[in-house]
Formats: sequence, structure tokens, C-alpha cells
Amino acid sequence: MNSDNLKNLLIKYDQKRNTAIATANEKKYEIYDKFPELEQIDNEINILSIRHIKTVLTSQDKASVDNLKKQISNSRKKREKILKDNNINPKDFEPVFECKKCSDTGYIKTSNGNVLCNCIKQKLYNIEYNNSNIYDLKNQTFKNFKLDCYSDVADKEKYGQKLSPRENIMSIKKICDKFIENFDEPTEENLLFCGNTGLGKTFLSSCIANEMISRGKTVLYQTAPMMLDSIIDYKFGKSSNDICNSIYNVDLLIIDDLGTESKNTLKITELFNIINTRLLNQDNKITKTIISTNLSLQDLYEVYEERIVSRIIGNYNACYFYGDDIRIKRKMKI
Repeated sequence: MNSDNLKNLLIKYDQKRNTAIATANEKKYEIYDKFPELEQIDNEINILSIRHIKTVLTSQDKASVDNLKKQISNSRKKREKILKDNNINPKDFEPVFECKKCSDTGYIKTSNGNVLCNCIKQKLYNIEYNNSNIYDLKNQTFKNFKLDCYSDVADKEKYGQKLSPRENIMSIKKICDKFIENFDEPTEENLLFCGNTGLGKTFLSSCIANEMISRGKTVLYQTAPMMLDSIIDYKFGKSSNDICNSIYNVDLLIIDDLGTESKNTLKITELFNIINTRLLNQDNKITKTIISTNLSLQDLYEVYEERIVSRIIGNYNACYFYGDDIRIKRKMKI
């Protein structure tokens, strides 16, 4: 990842964290102004706590230590009573951080040292990859998912399916919901969205991405042409290894427009490596993939090697989108 982007984000995180702390302090002193006895008891607890630590470190007098612990406990009980009697929420004294995992530091402490939090990883993905791919998540949520653009008329002759387009998309929505809820289950299959353009494949992928980001997962969006070109550039020393590491290890990888990339042996090999590596990742880390394509399952067999298609068919839940182009229908309503 670009070090300058990370540095700039960490500066923003520090500013955001300091603002949250300052806001919490302002609120605390507003409460103290209304309830001076609360400030007094908090100061008392702080003084007793410092004495307790010093006594533990410098003295073997167990009686003194126990006495200080008892005083602290009594003071805390008085504090709880003041809060309860005045309907004050203890959380009113705490800073409200945007990310509860890292408290807006950008890092999480682990047994192996500090590691980047998923929240800042996602911002880096957005800056370096997703935004450049015109990946706008703002309005692509399940709240904006509309069924009325899908026909409720079943027409087997037209669509080759018994269900109406609306019934079909409702079924696909249930599959998406299950995918989200069971994301961390190794047995939950990846998703393959097939069908013509303008039927909601990219939109539903974005809805899932939004939901997973809200749940603390990292999401990387790549069109198949851009993804494979980036990897080839790395192979020939034209770019860093960051994109490869991200593609292999991001929690959710969305590959859009599979089949629109130019085909050659090297790209076919890299596509296989991506699909296969992310499947193998599940032995030690849950990584899921959504592939969206205008190709049918039969087309996939004709375009790609059997080893690629067999892994997709064996490990992806195939969802077939059909109906009329909803983008055209929406324009006609305007």
C-alpha cells in the first residue's frame, strides 16, 4: 500500500481521535457543572487509585493495600449511586470513536504486535483501488433495493425459467442475505452472478460490499480486465506487490465483468491462481469472492479452462439474473 496514503490517513485518524476525546471532555465538564459532587468523587477515586498503585509497588503492607481497595470500592459505589439518582449514563463520559475496534488509532494490538485495523485497510483500498474503479457505494445499499423494476409476470418462453424475474431476484436476495450472515463459515459458498447487463448484478454486489464493510470486513472491488492487467504489470516489474497481496488476502473480493478481459495464457493462469488461492485461504482465514459476469455457465466452459470453471462450479453458488434491463426501465419512469 502507498506509504503516503497511509501517512495521510493516520494524520486524519489522529485528528479524529483527538476531536472525539475533546468532545467527551467537554461533555464531562458540563455534567460536572450540574453535579459538583460527581467531580469530587471522581477526583477522590483517582487519588485513591494512585495511592493504591504506589503502595503495591513500594510496600509489603497487605493491610494498607486492602484498606485502599476498600476505599476505592466504596467511592465507586457512591459514584454509581450519584449516576443512578440523576439518570446519568456512564457512557456519557467516554469518547465516541468511529471504530470501536481500534478506537480511531488505525491499529489493533495483537500477540504479534500492532497490526492495521480493517477500518483503515478499507479506506486504503478505497483510495488506491475502489474509487479509481468508479466504485460508488454511497447509494448502493439494500435499503435502495427496489423490486418494482422486475416484472412479476412469469414467461418461460421469453426467459426460459418458470419463475418471474421478480420472484427470481427475491430468491437471489435471500441467497445474498445467507451469504452475509454466514460469511465467516468456511462451508458458505462464494457467489457467481450470471446474466445480461442491466439486471442488478453489480448493484447487489455493492449492497453486499456495503454490509460487509459495516461489519468490519475489508472489501476490494476489481473489474476483471483491471485486476488481471495489474497483476501482469507486477509480474513484469511495472508495479508493486501490494495489489497482489490485497487480491489474495482481502476478506471479500468482488470481480466484476469477468469475460470482458482480453484473453491470453498468462492471464488465464493468473485468474486460476486467484480463484484457487482464495479457496485455499479458507483453511486459515475466511476469504470470500463474488464473481459477476455476462456469460452463461455454458459460455464459461467455452471461454475458460476446465480447471477454472470446475472450481467455480464446485465452490460458488450460481445465481442467474434475467428479465428486462432495469436501467432502461428506470429511465423510462423518469
